[in-house]
Amino acid sequence: MEHTKFIITINRECGSGGGEIARKLGDILDISVYSKLALKSIEKKYNLTEVELEQIKASKRSWWDEFCHFYRQFGSMVDTTDRIEQEEEITSQKVYNAESAILKEAAQEESCIMVGRSSFHIFRNEPHVMKVLIIANKEARVERIMQKQQLTKEEAEAVVDKIDKTREIYTKTFAGCSRYDARNYDLVLNVTHIPTDHVAQFLAHIIQKRFHLG
Repeated sequence: MEHTKFIITINRECGSGGGEIARKLGDILDISVYSKLALKSIEKKYNLTEVELEQIKASKRSWWDEFCHFYRQFGSMVDTTDRIEQEEEITSQKVYNAESAILKEAAQEESCIMVGRSSFHIFRNEPHVMKVLIIANKEARVERIMQKQQLTKEEAEAVVDKIDKTREIYTKTFAGCSRYDARNYDLVLNVTHIPTDHVAQFLAHIIQKRFHLG
């Protein structure tokens, strides 16, 4: 029996383990997990690094503004001949639109898990979607980042704070709401004291029931 294609969106707080949970869930359900599909595609399209792209997404300004600001810092001259055309091409709005199109195209092909990228909003009107938010206490998130990236506590706190702020700005700008608003999701899980294996198994059970999987 062929099952209806479905989409699982997993948005998560930095350091909550949401990415790991998504990968383990994908293994259990035997479906693809897309986390940086759109990011890598857009990086290639616009010849940007991941850091540059995330800076664009965190700002309401255009890529052109960011580009000029960067070069002014070093007193460099900007060749406007080729850049003027790109002023209208690379903006945070364009990045969001491109991400949305790439993720929607992927979701048309197969059942899948979409990690981050404001996917809860992109797929909000899809009939066969389950939207999940993974959160954890800040202390646990900082500890996880410390271990994962070999950082000091102060460095890990700075990473968590910066990514939290960036993601919130991006979500408010394009989804028009806070990513912490529980009404955006079907399920919100605080996984502070729960191993990622158990969370993945729990989600798999719910999804199998929700979409009548064998």
